[in-house]
Amino acid sequence: MARSSTSFRDRIRRLPRNVWAVSLTSFFMDISSEMVINILPLFLSNVLGVKTNIIGLIEGIAEATASILKIFSGWLSDKLRARKWLAVAGYGISALAKPFFYIADTWGLVAGVRWADRVGKGVRTAPRDALVADSIDEKQRGLAFGFHRAADTAGAMLGLVIALVVVWLAQQSSGELTRVTFQTVVLISLIPAALAVIALAVGTQEVAVTKVRELPRISFKGLGKPFLLFMVIVSIFDLGNSSDAFLVLRAQERGLSIIGILAMLVTFNAIYTLVSAPAGAFSDKVGRRRVIIGGWLVYAAIYLGFAVAGKGWHIWALYAIYGVYYGLAYGTTKAMVADLVPEALRGTAYGTYNAVLGILDFPASLIAGILWQGLGSWGGFGASAPFFFGAALSLIAAVLMAVWKPQKLTAA
Repeated sequence: MARSSTSFRDRIRRLPRNVWAVSLTSFFMDISSEMVINILPLFLSNVLGVKTNIIGLIEGIAEATASILKIFSGWLSDKLRARKWLAVAGYGISALAKPFFYIADTWGLVAGVRWADRVGKGVRTAPRDALVADSIDEKQRGLAFGFHRAADTAGAMLGLVIALVVVWLAQQSSGELTRVTFQTVVLISLIPAALAVIALAVGTQEVAVTKVRELPRISFKGLGKPFLLFMVIVSIFDLGNSSDAFLVLRAQERGLSIIGILAMLVTFNAIYTLVSAPAGAFSDKVGRRRVIIGGWLVYAAIYLGFAVAGKGWHIWALYAIYGVYYGLAYGTTKAMVADLVPEALRGTAYGTYNAVLGILDFPASLIAGILWQGLGSWGGFGASAPFFFGAALSLIAAVLMAVWKPQKLTAA
């Protein structure tokens, strides 16, 4: 057992500089983002009095806005044969958008800032993921993406701890968020956002192109049938994977205080961090599909739990297990994208992957909000409905992934 543990630590230490630098960048940016984004639905609901269907609309359009850019930024990084500076530009846009949360006093202004932040994500995500994939050999790809997710989530956990301390000092055990507390968190978030941009600009290097590559085209067909079938299955899952803002609202609806919610999110991110890298390495050995299927089954069970939970501590316990799903499936799914497409099209593939799923986040979040609180004169099915919906679609996707037999994978 000790030899296996030492070997795993050695593999982590030997990861390339780019993987470490990108991971540090994500660590800093998630400190900044998660301390704000996780309390944003509470700000909208508690301070501005916004209903869940509008919150779903904001979150859905935010991800769709990012997604339109993801495919083009990925394609452009393939065409230019350059990943780094597109990723730096994307992180810079997000960092510049964040201060405007401080002055936002209507849901429309909040939406505008949220969308600008997602523009930055749309520009950076595909080139960043392709840079990681270019920097590592296929035998360690799962480990590299798992390590990146672990660093990303460790940053999220630290950001949530900072937000928790701010809320505790500002308003103790109050059940609702105040404007002053939210603005304080926003101001603190600006520091790690700036550090994220610096870390990527200084720490990463472009990966030299050693092969002659054809100029990529934005074409679903060109990415191959295995990738397209993979996207169909993942899309079915994602349609039921609404914004985690609804989980935060569900926790408050079941009686958790603001501090309780933030502590719940810290627990989630701690488990996510611990599971991500080992799960990625495990997928290198046993295959991506098995790990993804396991993650989706965990997701289905958790969402059924969210639907029937009766108390705040039920939500807390389920959210902790939710970290297992993320650790198993999130980084592993991204690693599988690189398994399914030629090296020259990785940027385009990651752009397509992120774009399709991001676009689906719009109907997923909108459907969840409408199922919860309805639309117009219709009052909806109640707080449990979006979680039953998500559980059903995740089960369908898991079955399809189990039946699907992709060919010519490096880690099927």
